[in-house]
Amino acid sequence: MSSTTMNNPQLTRTLGGSPAKQDNAELLSRYESILQQKRLHWTSYHKLHKLLGSGGQGVVYLSYRRGTDGFTLPVAMKIFSPDRFAVPGHYEQTMARIAQVASRVARIQHDNVLAVQDFVDRNRIRIMVMEWIDGYDLRDLLLPARLNSIRERVPTRRWEYINSVIVTDGPVQSRFKAGVAVAIARDCLAALAALHRERIIHGDVKPSNIMLKRTGHAKVIDIGSAFEMDDPPPHRTCTPAYAAPEVLEGNAATPRSDLASLGYVLVEILSGRPCFSEASSLRELLEAKRRLPQRLNELLPQEVTCNNLLMNFCRGLIAPDPARRFASAEAAELLEDGAASFHRQLVLSNLASEYDNDIRVWLEELKQMETIE
Repeated sequence: MSSTTMNNPQLTRTLGGSPAKQDNAELLSRYESILQQKRLHWTSYHKLHKLLGSGGQGVVYLSYRRGTDGFTLPVAMKIFSPDRFAVPGHYEQTMARIAQVASRVARIQHDNVLAVQDFVDRNRIRIMVMEWIDGYDLRDLLLPARLNSIRERVPTRRWEYINSVIVTDGPVQSRFKAGVAVAIARDCLAALAALHRERIIHGDVKPSNIMLKRTGHAKVIDIGSAFEMDDPPPHRTCTPAYAAPEVLEGNAATPRSDLASLGYVLVEILSGRPCFSEASSLRELLEAKRRLPQRLNELLPQEVTCNNLLMNFCRGLIAPDPARRFASAEAAELLEDGAASFHRQLVLSNLASEYDNDIRVWLEELKQMETIE
């Protein structure tokens, strides 16, 4: 029996075959040259494949980064529009600020935070390259058509489970069941905590900026409105319906402002209707936000209002006075009236489920429906 002595068994080796004659001196020389120069550059090719979304800052496309030897990577590309800027200098100043924030976000590497891959200039137009997320945003998932699409295509028992554990009909749009809704909120709290530790305010938490991946986890996306706490921009962008009262009043945005925005999202997905759809002016919107804690009993279904812990959690996010909100995203997760306590309550009551897996299976069913259609 032959034997082999391995000088270093930790190295990757090719097993089998026979020794090959070395005839690649030129290739080895190029390899060594790369290592010695310690500097690389190459041209990356992208094809804009599908429009994923558009807004006040520009458009987002699904793109494919083409590499060598057939390598293809799907990425999302946000192309920032100069339309709202009076002169090129204002556009460039804003882009420099966004690039600085994007650079810091790219180093966070958190499962619930959007991964930023690059920030580039193409003919003076700035483009942010981000991970492409295989999933759906909450705004899309709240559409009644999404729920209706699988109503007739799953067995009765499965349909009953979806309605009792995951999502069901609401008065205006679909509404998430409490356990799933809080699971989504907890993922968002983890993302906000990661951003806030780096002293970054997201600035635009809303349903369309929260995606559910097909793994079953939530991810906070779109950092186009994010800014550094120590260097706030002279003019902030936000979505008024989801902005904290102090932001609409022109005061400083803080981590607690992000918590208020998340709170409005949570109330919406629990109730099955937008919180402030009847407000038609800034004044009415501010008044509606101040009155929201008192309106929870009329907005939320009885299965939510009967749970004091969950109601206190909602109030701790949406309190009009920032000082009365949770002090931080970590506090909203971990304190006695926090999200983790609600899930522990469900576990102790034998009412909990594997929320990540429930969401994953449901999203897989939606994806299959799209394939059929």
